[in-house]
Amino acid sequence: MPSYTIALVEDDETLRNNYAQALIRDGYQVTSFSSRAEASSAFSRELPDLAILDVMLQEEMEGGFELCRELRNLSPILPIIFLTARNSDLDRVSGLRLGAWDYLTKDTTTLDFLPVRISALFKMLEAIRGTEKSSDETILKHGSIRIEEERKQVSWKGVVVSLTLTEFWILSALVRRPGHVKSHDQLMDAANVVVTNNAIAAHVRRIREKFRETDQEFDAIRAEYGMGYRWLEKTP
Repeated sequence: MPSYTIALVEDDETLRNNYAQALIRDGYQVTSFSSRAEASSAFSRELPDLAILDVMLQEEMEGGFELCRELRNLSPILPIIFLTARNSDLDRVSGLRLGAWDYLTKDTTTLDFLPVRISALFKMLEAIRGTEKSSDETILKHGSIRIEEERKQVSWKGVVVSLTLTEFWILSALVRRPGHVKSHDQLMDAANVVVTNNAIAAHVRRIREKFRETDQEFDAIRAEYGMGYRWLEKTP
């Protein structure tokens, strides 16, 4: 396994040390920070391979959210995980909208599960990098949408739509089988995330919002109550 560097931003010293030791035992290099300012300064010099953020950092109730925004400006595809005591749907949706790959809560995330989850994300990254080395470009085209899979680029009516990697995989799964319903579980598998149905709904909502920033009439993704989502754009 490649030696990956993980940045852990957690203001509780005991939790920070416990998480760090669990990840170090799994072979990762871990750099730990107790505040947003400390982490932000380090990230401006060098980015980790993955970042784990608490939402509340010292006196900043949403310090982790602010740090996520900063990281997304520095890298659109850096894996970011929230690991926090904040477990409301609103907080979860906010974290995913900011581009986090996953949103885990401290009450349900054990020291055994965290390294397993991170390993799954890194395996996905390795698969993506392996695909990008291929000389054959796979392009999905359906109506007004064009998806360049190796480049992870999406365009709608000729205009590039910027998506996070999780959003990209969800969209690709829908467009690949137009008209077919993809369940929440199938979309989780496609994006290689383990989240709630509400989290998938948040990702889909954000995808729609990004397309509507380009085209206010965009309505190609339909929610099917109790089943999932389907891509329904009509071809010209």
